[in-house]
Parts: sequence; structure tokens; C-alpha cells
Amino acid sequence: QRQLVNSGGGLVQPGGSLRLSCAASGFSLDMYNIGWFRQAPGKEREGISCITSSGTYTNYTDSVKGRFTISKDRAKNLVYMHMNDLKPGDTAVYSCAAVFSVRWDCGYTGMNIWGNGTLVTVSA
Repeated sequence: QRQLVNSGGGLVQPGGSLRLSCAASGFSLDMYNIGWFRQAPGKEREGISCITSSGTYTNYTDSVKGRFTISKDRAKNLVYMHMNDLKPGDTAVYSCAAVFSVRWDCGYTGMNIWGNGTLVTVSA
């Protein structure tokens, strides 16, 4: 069974950092693009970052560019989201999602395997 498990969320003060994990089981991320999404209370889910199956291309939405970094650990079959300089507006449930792809780029549509989500709360 193909599954994604998210972890690493928690309560952090403004300006702090967290590292989220997206661990895959039942399939290899070598053939899947991964996207990170977040949904804040009362708002729609938004895609914030993605990485291609090869790991050579990444994309970030403007609101996290320069603060968040997505990376892939092939040996561990997981993807990380390193989050720095967190702001109260980053408070949300964060989930990763996967789609089979051999494209040179990545996006936020067509995802068919979703993680369980992890809550990030940024508050003083």
C-alpha cells in the first residue's frame, strides 16, 4: 500500500525554525514528484513548494520563497521541508502529496497520494 506519513510539526515562536518530513512507504520517490501543501484555518489549501522525482527542480510560492527549502533524501525515501523565519501567517496544517512523473518540472495538480498532515503553529 502506497502511503505518505508527515511529521515534524509543532509550536514555534515567530522567527523560529522547523523541519517537516514526508516519509514514503510502499513506493519509491525516485519516480514521483512531491508537493507540500498547507491549509490555514478558514482558508483553502495552497501548494507552497514542490520537487521533481529527480530532485533537480524545485518550486516555491512567493510567500515562502527564501525562507523554506525543500529537499529529498533518496536513501531514506523521504522529502524534507526546512522552514526558517516562521511567521504567525505560516500557521496551518502541512501535508505532502505525490504524483508519478518523469517531467523536468513540478506543480501542484494531479496529486493522488496524500500524507496525513502535521500541524504547525507559530505563536509567541
